[in-house]
Amino acid sequence: MSQDTEKKVAAEAAALLVEDGMRVGLGTGSTVAFLLPAIAARKLDIRCVATSVQTEEAARALGLTVENAAEVDRLDLAIDGADQIAPDFWLVKGGGAAHTREKIVAAMADRFIVIADSSKLVPRLHAPIPLELLQFGLQSTLRLLQSVTLRDVPPSPDGNVIADYSGAIGGPDALEAWLSSVPGVVAHGLFQPALVAEVIVGRGKKAESLKRAF
Repeated sequence: MSQDTEKKVAAEAAALLVEDGMRVGLGTGSTVAFLLPAIAARKLDIRCVATSVQTEEAARALGLTVENAAEVDRLDLAIDGADQIAPDFWLVKGGGAAHTREKIVAAMADRFIVIADSSKLVPRLHAPIPLELLQFGLQSTLRLLQSVTLRDVPPSPDGNVIADYSGAIGGPDALEAWLSSVPGVVAHGLFQPALVAEVIVGRGKKAESLKRAF
């Protein structure tokens, strides 16, 4: 079964979780591309926050109402994809270079739903880990991080540098703490299990729901 089929299955299952009157966070990436039309087709009265200009433009084109994230303090639901999903619900995100905004939107939501095809399930997280770095003092930040490659892509939606950490991961909690401590790191692509309410995975033509044990 193709990855696109599985992405579509997961996205359509997640779209059914959206209810009338909700404020909904919309992620970025190839799986979210299937989510937006699935939500729009339901013709609900909802307000959305988008994690990228790309998502905002696509959502508006489908008739969805998109609000300024700076003026929203909480969301009922946020839905986004992931690059890696470990069995303990640690995530790696940021392949689309929007992980700073994606993390903020995930934290704003009462429930953060991850949608993915089955290839995104991994036995343990591995490099690369996306990074968003300040331009100011960049060479010093790179020296402190060491195992980092700058990505040849446009700046992040907020004008920062996109890079990838390729060093050893070990325990993701320890790596998260270290990356967060390095001056110049705006955000990294490690997402804690505590953020995740549910993972919806497309397996063939069926959607499977995985929920974290609280």
